[in-house]
Amino acid sequence: MLNGPAMNEILARWNEMDEVSAEAEVLPCNGSTAWAQGLAHGRPYADETAVYAASEKVWLGLTQDDWLAAFATHPRIGEKHAAASAKALAWSSSEQREAMAGEAYEAELLAEGNREYEAKFGRTFLICASGRSKREILEMLKARMSSTEEEEMNEAAEQQKQITRLRLQRWLRGE
Repeated sequence: MLNGPAMNEILARWNEMDEVSAEAEVLPCNGSTAWAQGLAHGRPYADETAVYAASEKVWLGLTQDDWLAAFATHPRIGEKHAAASAKALAWSSSEQREAMAGEAYEAELLAEGNREYEAKFGRTFLICASGRSKREILEMLKARMSSTEEEEMNEAAEQQKQITRLRLQRWLRGE
């Protein structure tokens, strides 16, 4: 008789790693060293649901500087350059694939919007692009330009939390 579902093999292996290796293993899922340290320090986790809950708790407990460190690892929407690992950049490219389909003029508008956002907020526009069209991203970018710094910091942190969960799911599936 089983005591519930078998633990994911990747999670089981990760639970057994030394802390430094465990941090390095999950860092591409978020980009914040503080987040990776916090998540690794909380091991072992019983299942994937526990990892997701711990990830959110760690993320929400970090400082804005820690959030900014994670934000800085993302390329601009439609670009492929950022201070991130090859795995994180590959995931980002996959997440943005659908969003980058569409009209060329929309890509120009997005590039212009990115520049305006960076001029106002001093960082890259961050959005969980998975499943969103370029037009939808443009609309959200425009709407977020009217946000205060505090509102936008919180929205970017929420978007990062969503991205992190998607990446944790991919990591735990071995992608």
